[in-house]
Amino acid sequence: MTWFSPGPQHEKAILRHNGSMPDEPLTYRSAGVNIDEAQRALRSVVGAIQSTYSDQVVAGVGGFGGLFRCEFGEMQKPVLVSSIDGVGTKTKVAAMVGDYSGLGMDIVNHCVNDILCQGARPLFFLDYFGCSRLQGLQFEDVVRGMATACAEVGAALIGGETAEMPGVYVEDEIDVVGSVVGVVDLEKKLPRGKMQPGDAVIGIASNGLHTNGYSLARRSLLEVGGLSVRDEVAGLGVTIGEALLKPHKCYFNAVYPLLQETEGIFAVAHITGGGLYDNIPRVLPSDVRVVIERRSWTPLPIFQLIQQTGNIPDAEMFRAFNMGIGMVLVVDRMLAPALVQRLNEAGESAAVIGEVQSGSNDVQIV
Repeated sequence: MTWFSPGPQHEKAILRHNGSMPDEPLTYRSAGVNIDEAQRALRSVVGAIQSTYSDQVVAGVGGFGGLFRCEFGEMQKPVLVSSIDGVGTKTKVAAMVGDYSGLGMDIVNHCVNDILCQGARPLFFLDYFGCSRLQGLQFEDVVRGMATACAEVGAALIGGETAEMPGVYVEDEIDVVGSVVGVVDLEKKLPRGKMQPGDAVIGIASNGLHTNGYSLARRSLLEVGGLSVRDEVAGLGVTIGEALLKPHKCYFNAVYPLLQETEGIFAVAHITGGGLYDNIPRVLPSDVRVVIERRSWTPLPIFQLIQQTGNIPDAEMFRAFNMGIGMVLVVDRMLAPALVQRLNEAGESAAVIGEVQSGSNDVQIV
């Protein structure tokens, strides 16, 4: 509500009181916000965005809201599933390296993996791109990555927001956030069925940090260790920056078909912030626990480097990072070998890494 609207003479008096009047009239651009550049950048990626549209998209870019036609004829009781997340301080590493091309894939894949844990397939995605000063090429790289990731899972990049806010965001850094909406038939929603002691825990490999733990990683490698994102480290095969910027893997195309074919997958957990310790209990009933055999896989070299450089305890590593396991499936023990084979045939690296036991709702790593 406007309580007081000063006239021109009063405005001049205020300016004279606070300092000299500006020689030129102020504009939004001189205050740090370039609307023309935002429009140009958006026009440059419209084709990539529209390439993700299906017949269900009624209206997308340009309106005040995206319109999506809900038609789920094959489902008896369709339930919408949503998730929102951000790339976090991985954007700071991108700024150091000067490579923003993976951040769009990061946020889409993260959100799609989240709703996969309820058994849902993605319908459409919305993004938020925040910055102090819009640099069109950064924006274009991020949005093109989003469009690529959406197309790979059949989702529409239906809308987004570009926020240029000098004084709020740090110069030359960006913020990337996204939200996905998907659908699942109520009868196939996860978790489902009854886990029993002896059932198997399948781990599917990550390709790096994904989008979690970057504050600790940067502290260990770049501050304590004095390393640079351009340093090449034996065992990595790439620079530190390249290892840290590997895009978050999406498991939808490998896992979703299995969910449709078998009732023997009881739960799926996306291993994000909190690691195995905090994410697996989110899908367990109160009367079982999961025991993970840490010798059943070897963490990626980037995790070993972070731990050794920062002298980080094991427990802290397994809480901050995925440690090489990006997704976990809790399955019927009799089906585990066949499911592992199917996942590997789909291009993933999967193995049985633990089992369900009687106990309280927790995870033990032994």
